[in-house]
Amino acid sequence: MTGIDPLASAILARAGDAPRVMIAIAGPPGAGKSTTAARLHDALPAGSAAVVPMDGFHLDDAILHQRGLRQRKGAPETFDFRGFAALLRRLRDAEPDVAIPVFDRALELSRAGAAIVDRDVRFVLVEGNYLLLDEAPWSGLADLFDLSVRIEVPRAELERRLMERWRHHGRSDDEARHWIASNDMPNIERVLARSRPADLVVDHATADAPAA
Repeated sequence: MTGIDPLASAILARAGDAPRVMIAIAGPPGAGKSTTAARLHDALPAGSAAVVPMDGFHLDDAILHQRGLRQRKGAPETFDFRGFAALLRRLRDAEPDVAIPVFDRALELSRAGAAIVDRDVRFVLVEGNYLLLDEAPWSGLADLFDLSVRIEVPRAELERRLMERWRHHGRSDDEARHWIASNDMPNIERVLARSRPADLVVDHATADAPAA
């Protein structure tokens, strides 16, 4: 599938008359998940959707240093999985005024309560690398989603986008290449090798924008 409008149409058709629809938008680092989620948000009926990024549950750098995981930031074990899963359950139950954290890449930290998802929101667009990861504890998220979307992007394009990302955030080309090789690519390979199939697959052209 290519194009945001066909994706929105497919989601609307599958949603039926459900008042709350939890949608996983998954893919490796650099796939364009946040771009796809933002465009899908705008393509669905006005006021009906909210975007929830998994990146809001990054563990703080101080904790990663304590655990010897700073150089693996972005790997599955560097997220607050339990906190994320608890948030998804609250969203699935359509609790009122659910506050969500948002990761600020410029500051390299999460801002708590940075957005609110109201009870009236019908489509909750959850985007993240590991939503379909078939490893414990991440595999336990499967029952929390009504629909899953996977974004497919060739490895070479992922690397290009990631270079743009890290240049944009002030890293030199050498620093960016080292981080991609030592951190991003292992995460990419893990996602590609160990993810469950998705209900819908989106061609990379849909999310053809620099990773941010």
